[in-house]
Amino acid sequence: MPRLTVEGVGTFEVPQGKRLVLALVDEAGVDQLHACGGRARCTTCRVEFVEGEPEQMTAAERETLQVRGLSGVRLSCQILCDRDMTVRVISRLEGSGRKDPGPRPADQLEPQPVQWVAKE
Repeated sequence: MPRLTVEGVGTFEVPQGKRLVLALVDEAGVDQLHACGGRARCTTCRVEFVEGEPEQMTAAERETLQVRGLSGVRLSCQILCDRDMTVRVISRLEGSGRKDPGPRPADQLEPQPVQWVAKE
């Protein structure tokens, strides 16, 4: 099982292939935002990688990051836990002014069909 380390929170074993956004919520107990429900539209689930960043991303993640002009961050809703990784959570419910983190993302990556591209 991959190990997920969340800065300032701890290290957790995560089921192979679980979406990072769900691992942050379920295993790490982080109040991670995911306003669009994990569909790579809102960027509220963004994290910074310290170690173990995947070399690929979904086409949906790349497009959303480009449109928003974001760099140095990744969308946790578009990443599968398939290796040990260390992340810094930068988008939490606490202090956001939102009433809830958003609808729970599905277990599988969305939007379908998932297309993998090289990380730029």
